[in-house]
Amino acid sequence: MDYRKRFFVRPGTQLSLAAIDPAFAGEHTSSSSALAEIQRNVARMDELQALLYADGNQSLLVVLQALDAAGKDGVVRHLFTGMNPQGTSVFGFKQPSAEEAAHDFLWRAHQRTPARGQVVVFNRSHYEDVLVVRVHDLVPKVVWSKRYALIKDFETMLVQNGTRILKFFLHISPEEQLARFKQRLEDPARNWKISEADYSERELWPEYVAAYEEALSRTSSKSAPWYVIPANHKWFRNLAISQIIADTMAGMGLKLPPTRVNLQEVTAKYHAAAEAQNQRAGKAPKDCGKT
Repeated sequence: MDYRKRFFVRPGTQLSLAAIDPAFAGEHTSSSSALAEIQRNVARMDELQALLYADGNQSLLVVLQALDAAGKDGVVRHLFTGMNPQGTSVFGFKQPSAEEAAHDFLWRAHQRTPARGQVVVFNRSHYEDVLVVRVHDLVPKVVWSKRYALIKDFETMLVQNGTRILKFFLHISPEEQLARFKQRLEDPARNWKISEADYSERELWPEYVAAYEEALSRTSSKSAPWYVIPANHKWFRNLAISQIIADTMAGMGLKLPPTRVNLQEVTAKYHAAAEAQNQRAGKAPKDCGKT
């Protein structure tokens, strides 16, 4: 199954999250049946990230958005920790600092966008400024309602500058969220994640759903697509996202850069250096192998 087609929020359509089953798992029935495919996808992501870095002409921005406990941190941990940290960064967007709040709402996001050759993951993002601020009435509607167009222009500019954008909404049910809150209470290793805000925000579930539906509907495009990922099953969440990322990177036309040196000259220098080294060690020189 091509999850890029299955979960794409089509531009010009009105998204209904109620029509999407958060427990969907496709042809898989358990984590064990999906594990091998996830591992293959993650290995592809690692190989393609190295190629992206070497190519140096494009970049990848991955945006993760979700209600509490949907698994943004889990996605980062399971899918991106295998990538070379030299070319991969993760940024978590929380309440703006005083300096950030003194600038336009896109300022802090723009500073974190990927340079050419880089992969950047946003754990929450500039979309908070049409989600949280809307639900909590932090700015007037006349302000946040204009931000959809500004976000689309911002993302278009990034795309035109060589950044591929993939945006994922991790879709869980209220029942699954409550079950995960229970795990946090019962597991001492997860107690630190507990927050009073988890429950106060949960009471605003309908308002958040409405905010997400409008944001995703109005800002999904072919060049900066939104995908609604069923996330009740953590393993399926990881499977779908890893496939979409790997397939997208494979289609970016990444290439190794041309060799910048004369290989014959460098090979000759190698043989001369190897011969001198071996003479000092009293050994015969070895062939450098294929070039």
